[in-house]
Amino acid sequence: MCCYSEVRPDQAGLGLHIEHVENKSQNPHRTFDYNNLAACALDSKTDLRAFRGLASEVFGGHAPGKSEAVDIHRFVSCHQPDCSRFFAYLSDGRIVSADGLSVEDQERASYTIALLNLNSPFLRDLRQRWWDELETLFDEHIEQDMSLHCLAGIDLVPRENQLSPFFSITRNFFGQIAEEVIEQDAPYLA
Repeated sequence: MCCYSEVRPDQAGLGLHIEHVENKSQNPHRTFDYNNLAACALDSKTDLRAFRGLASEVFGGHAPGKSEAVDIHRFVSCHQPDCSRFFAYLSDGRIVSADGLSVEDQERASYTIALLNLNSPFLRDLRQRWWDELETLFDEHIEQDMSLHCLAGIDLVPRENQLSPFFSITRNFFGQIAEEVIEQDAPYLA
């Protein structure tokens, strides 16, 4: 799964690359530092060719902003254990700063979203389609008096040690139900 977008490249027909959270050119001695490496969607050779001429669509480690030096003090790293608390997801596919953050943390979230182009039209479309699918399934489960906890568990509990795509959106969507499912079936994710 992509460390920045939560896209599963293997399911989305995309490649991936090993991302340097802090750019190699910016801090060469961290080039092989495990805490500076992460899996990121978009293969440098094939995927970037497909996005040629569509810079507004490119995201994550290949986003235009990521080619500049990263202000590591403002950047919310995917290696930060509480990184998810900085972000919230909206039904239109956007990622935004989460409510209740300090002014400094709101700025960090906004900086990270902009730097990685996490609201690229490509990602917004994928996330909105996922939200719409969750909403449809949620409504069907309510209408048919089926378990929302079971529904949430389908995409919140890892299978074969892998998270489902858009794990954080699913968690955001289900709210307290998600937290109960995780606590019961995957407490190591809490």
